[in-house]
Amino acid sequence: MKTGIKLELEEAKLMIEAAKQKSEEINVFETIAIVDDGGNLIALERMNGARITGPEIAIAKAYTAAGHKRSTHLFNKEPNGPALPGNEAFGIQLMIPGKFAIFVGGFPIVVDGEVVGGIGISGGNGEQDTAVGTAALKALQEQIAKDGHEVITEADIKK
Repeated sequence: MKTGIKLELEEAKLMIEAAKQKSEEINVFETIAIVDDGGNLIALERMNGARITGPEIAIAKAYTAAGHKRSTHLFNKEPNGPALPGNEAFGIQLMIPGKFAIFVGGFPIVVDGEVVGGIGISGGNGEQDTAVGTAALKALQEQIAKDGHEVITEADIKK
């Protein structure tokens, strides 16, 4: 039986606070969603001024990142993104309508080499969503490093 870390509300709240701080620093109104390794929503926050479509998009990004164990933008990254026309996963986003996102802003949460959840960011451009998402991952790393755990904190994550 596998044992490991389980993402809980305390860590999700910490990540959301870090994401909000980064959002405020770069002057963008974001929605942040965090799911567990089963794609179940743990926490969601839409900042004042963020788009009303943000929650659904952020949840889809987090779900996709956790479920497919990769950053969502990698599905369309040239030249071999699996969702690009002609590649093996072209059209995959149509299989689970409304829950699957193949554009920038979703990142798996990887602790000690295992995917424990996903974070989805919606509201900025790709560069802004990436900055906010990686800030949240770095905050989790800082929090749990003292217990000897390691979080992948870069944008291009594929497990």
